[in-house]
Order: sequence, then structure tokens, then C-alpha cells
Amino acid sequence: MFKAAIIQFEPALGDVDKNIRIISQKLTETKDSKLVVLPELASTGYDFTDSEMAGSLAEVPAESAYVKMLHDVAFENDQYIISGFNEQCGDDLYNSSLLIGPEGLMGTYRKMHLFMNEKKYFKPGEGGLNVYDIGFCKLGMQICFDYLFPEPWRILAQKGADLIIHPSNLLTQNAMKALPGIALMNKVYIVTANRIGTEGELAFNGNSMILSPSGDILTKASSDSIEILKQDIDPTLAHDKMITSMNHVFDDRRPEQYTGDNC
Repeated sequence: MFKAAIIQFEPALGDVDKNIRIISQKLTETKDSKLVVLPELASTGYDFTDSEMAGSLAEVPAESAYVKMLHDVAFENDQYIISGFNEQCGDDLYNSSLLIGPEGLMGTYRKMHLFMNEKKYFKPGEGGLNVYDIGFCKLGMQICFDYLFPEPWRILAQKGADLIIHPSNLLTQNAMKALPGIALMNKVYIVTANRIGTEGELAFNGNSMILSPSGDILTKASSDSIEILKQDIDPTLAHDKMITSMNHVFDDRRPEQYTGDNC
């Protein structure tokens, strides 16, 4: 059993220093949590005006003051922090999620399914459906719009993920409707860290939540307030893939029937 936390807040578009100050302060309230999750693009905001702005705010993780701050906190508190991040790699930008622990940067997931204007700035991620064993649980990562594509979630679950971490900048309730089904179909916990506030014409709807492997909402934030959610999680509950005494979510699959002439 361990405690997971979500920090739901309103990132300031383009003001990395302000966001670092806000996040640093909020992290003082999550020292009791072994795992802390922040929203998508938490340090930069989301709705970039153009490619130049997106590029000016992108960082190489190893050179980022934001990543250093997260590492310092993770080291001091002996915890793991996951945050959305505007990642620069060579000439390319990625909408990424970083896993940072006491040892430093442990893993990166680059968003595969880009939404709307993200396609103007970011390159879609390839591969990277990794499961990370952090001692007290195994986790994978997805980002925001990835919720609409079930295949990666199933792959992460089949690879042994107990939790799938989901930094987000969600605008509608569609994900909140879909995610309980995804959790149930894969018998995994889902930790969705959404943001609040507005940027331009975009209004983000909060409702960050943690879902059980049965698809139940264990804790959920409001739609418009800065909040910290905390929830005790028993990762062994995600090891049980039985739906009934005779039905297993993976063993009952018939993939040979899903392709080719059988479709």
C-alpha cells in the first residue's frame, strides 16, 4: 500500500518561472505521498500561439531548471514525481511525460496521439510503451487525448502495469466517461491529473481523478479549483485479472479472431 497524490492547478501560459514557484510550493503539501502526478505541459501551459512560442519554451530535460527542481524534491522526500513536459530533442519537440525519482530522470513517454494544434508544434511519439518498476508498484504513462485509443492501455496492462499515469489538459467530459471502462477492461488503476482555468478560447475542466481496477472513482477533484487529491493504493489489486471465477480479461481474449478473414 502506498499513497498517490495529484496536483490540480492552473499553469500560467509561457511563464515557466511562475509555474516552478507554484509547483514547488504545492509539492510541500505532498511529502507524505510516494507518487505525485502533475498535469500535461505543467511547466509551460498548453495553448501556444505559434511554433516559435512552443520552441522557445521547450527544454532538454538534462538542462531544465524545472526538472532539476523536481529531482531535488524527489530526492529530499524519497518519492516519485510524474509531470507533463515540453521536451526538446534535437530539432524536434515532444509533448512528453517525465518520471523523476530520487535517482533522477527514470523514464520518458512521448505522446503518440496529438490533439488539434499540437500537430503544428510536436512530433508524435513512437514506441515508448514502457512499464517502470519503481519498487512499490509498476507503472506506465499515457497523455490526455491518448485516452481515445485503447491499444496502448492494453499493451501497458499486459506488460504488467499496476497503474497507468495520465497527465492531461482535458477540455470535455468524454475522457471522464471513457476512463472507468479502460480501467475495468484492463484491471488497472488510472491516475488522471488534469488542469483547470482557461487559455485563449480553451476552458479546461479539471475533475482530476484516481480510478480503481474495477473502474470505480476512488477520489475526484472539482472542475474549477486548485486541489490536491490523495489516495491510498494497493497495487496487488491490479494483479487480479479475473472478472468472474471463469473469466480472465487477458486469457479470454481471442486475438486470432480480430484480424484478417475473421473480421
